Amino acid sequence: MTATTDGSTGALPSRADPAAGTLPADHAVRPPGDGPAGPREAAALAARRAADHLLATQDAEGWWKGDLETNVTMDAEDLLLRQFLGILDEDTARAAALYVRGKQREDGAWDTFHGGPGDLSATVEAYVALRLAGDAPDAPHMARAAAWVREQGGIAATRVFTRIWLALFGWWPWRDLPELPPELIFLPKWFPLNIYDFGCWARQTIVPLTVVSAERPVRPAPFALDELHTDPAEPNPPRPHAPLASWDGVFQRLDDALRRYRTAAPRPLRRAAMNAAGRWIVERQENDGCWGGIQPPHVYSLIALHLLGYDLGHPVMRAGIEALDRFAVRRDNGARMVEACQSPVWDTCLAVIALADAGLPADHPGLVRAADWMLGEQVVRPGDWSVRRPGLPPGGWAFEFHNDNYPDMDDTAEVVLALRRVRHHDPERVEHAVARGVRWNLGMQSAGGGWGAFDVDNTSALPNRLPFCDFGEVIDPPSADVTAHVVEMLAVEGLADDPRTRRGIDWLLREQEPDGSWFGRWGVNYLYGTGSVVPALVAAGLPAGHPAIRRAVAWLHRVQNADGGWGEDLRSYREAGWAGRGDSTASQTAWALMALLAAGERETAAVERGVAWLAATQREDGTWDEPQFTGTGFPWDFSINYHLYRQVFPLTALGRYLHGEPFAAKAR
Repeated sequence: MTATTDGSTGALPSRADPAAGTLPADHAVRPPGDGPAGPREAAALAARRAADHLLATQDAEGWWKGDLETNVTMDAEDLLLRQFLGILDEDTARAAALYVRGKQREDGAWDTFHGGPGDLSATVEAYVALRLAGDAPDAPHMARAAAWVREQGGIAATRVFTRIWLALFGWWPWRDLPELPPELIFLPKWFPLNIYDFGCWARQTIVPLTVVSAERPVRPAPFALDELHTDPAEPNPPRPHAPLASWDGVFQRLDDALRRYRTAAPRPLRRAAMNAAGRWIVERQENDGCWGGIQPPHVYSLIALHLLGYDLGHPVMRAGIEALDRFAVRRDNGARMVEACQSPVWDTCLAVIALADAGLPADHPGLVRAADWMLGEQVVRPGDWSVRRPGLPPGGWAFEFHNDNYPDMDDTAEVVLALRRVRHHDPERVEHAVARGVRWNLGMQSAGGGWGAFDVDNTSALPNRLPFCDFGEVIDPPSADVTAHVVEMLAVEGLADDPRTRRGIDWLLREQEPDGSWFGRWGVNYLYGTGSVVPALVAAGLPAGHPAIRRAVAWLHRVQNADGGWGEDLRSYREAGWAGRGDSTASQTAWALMALLAAGERETAAVERGVAWLAATQREDGTWDEPQFTGTGFPWDFSINYHLYRQVFPLTALGRYLHGEPFAAKAR
C-alpha cells in the first residue's frame, strides 16, 4: 500500500467529477490573502479545502481508509510470529526494525500513544523485535532500553501476553503462566466464563490461545535475554497469594486447580477439546484469510492451527499468511508499520457524512460510489452475535474489509446515517438495506436499554478477573457513544418515539457524569462521549434547554482551551483530573463543536473560537496535523490514532456550522 499525505492508503484517483465541483456555489469565500476573513468565510474556505482533499483520497471502488496507527507491539508480534513459523525474511525484519526504532523514546522505552509514558510490555516486545532484526544488545539504543526494562521490574513485571510470546522461544517458562484449558470451548453458554462471556475480540484471541497453552511449544531461541531480567538467576521470584476472600484470591486458587487438572486431564477429552477449538478457529476465518479483520486473533490462530498439524502449505494457513501483509503499510522511508486492523467501512461512512454535511450535492458521483460500496458490504449471514439472538435476521455492517462474523452496532448506525445523505440511483435497494440494518440494531439492544459494540448483554465482570486477562478490556457492555449513534440513527429513521429508542435515551440520561459529560468508550474520552450523545439526544427530540443538554454545554465551555480548541489526553481514563484536558486536536475540537452546534450554541463565542482554531490550524493542502491518539481499542490499554479522524470530523463540524444543522435532520 502507498501512504498519502494524511496517512490514508490505497489508490488515489482524482475527483470523480471535477466539473461538479465540491461545495455549492453559495459557499463563495474570500481568496487567501485578500484581507481578514470572518468566522463564516474562514469556515467555508477550510471546508472547501478539506472536502477537496477528502474527495481526492477516495479509492476508485468508492471507499476511504486512513492508516490505523497503534503501537509497536503489532510490529514486534508480527516478527515473532514469522520467526516462530520459520518465515521471517531479512527485508521484512529490516523494514519493521526501521519503524520500531523510530518510535523509541529518549529514555529508551516505547510508549503506547503519542506523548504517553513508557510501557514495559511494549518496550520488551520492541526490544526483542530489534534483536531479531540484528540490533546488538550493546548498541546504545538497546542498552538504554534494557536498563529501562530492568528499572521497571524486568520481564517478570510484563503482562501475560508478552510472557506468552517469550515462552514460545524459551525466554520464559510456561509453568509460570496462568492456565487456559482448551476444555473452555465445551462450557455451555449459560455457564460462567464460557467463551461467549468474553467480548468478541477477546473470544477470538482466547480460543486459539487455549490450544497454545495446552501444547506449550518452544522454538529454539536465537539469543538469550538475560539483560532484561532484574536477576537472571531468579527471573520470576515467588509472589504471595492474594487473600482468599478477594476476587483475585479466588481466581488465583482457580488457576492452581487448573494446574492440577492439567496433569490429570483425560487425554480423549483434551484431544476432543483441541479439535473443537481448531474447528471453531477455521470456521471463523474470513474469505481473505484473516480472522475478524484484526491482528491479534490472526496471529494466535495461525500458531494454534500450526500446532494442530496444519502445515504452511495448507490452504487455511497459506491464506492466513498471505493476509498478514495486507495489514502492513510501507512508509516513504521504507519503514513497515503493521495495523492492528483496518477501518474502511467506518472511514467511508464518516467521510460521506462529512462531505454531505459540508454541502456536497447528495447525488455527487463520489457519494454515490461510496454508497454503492457500503451497500455491498452489508453482512447478510449470522455470526457469533446470533448465539444470544438466534432468531434475529442479519443486516449489520462491520468495521473492516472482511469481517462477516462480527458486524457491530456502531458501524451499522453510522452507515445508515451516511446512506440517508446520498441520493442513490436505486432507492429501493437503499431502503431494503437500511430496513435490515435498523431491524438488526434494534434486535441487538441490551437489557438495560443501551447498546454494546458487538454483542448483547456482554456484561459479566468475571472475565476481567481471570489472571490471563491483563491485556485490556475483555467484555463489551453498552457504552454511551455507541448507544448515542444508534439513538441518532433511529431518530433519523422516524423512530424517536419508539419504546426501544426511548429506553436508549433513558439509559443515556442515566449515564451522564456529574460534571455534565459522558464517558467515551471508543474515542478519547469525555469529549468523544459528549460529542456523540448531545447530537443524538437533540435529534431524538430533547430540547436544547433540557437540563442534561445544558449541563453538557456548561462542561464543554469549562474545558475549552485558551487557544479556542479542545483536547483530551488519554490519561483521563485513569485520572479524573485529566477529563477534558489536553492539547487541542482537530478531531476533539470537532466533537465539542458538534455537541455545541446541536445544542443551539452556533452564535456563541465558544463556537466561533473553536471554528477559528480549526480554520487557523488547517494546512494548505486541506488537512490537519494530529499526532495525538484520539481513538481507543481498550481505554488506556490500547490506543488508536485514526489518521482520517483529523479530516472527517473537522469537515463535519465546519459543515454544520455553515449550515446550522446536520443534513440528516433535514433528510426525513
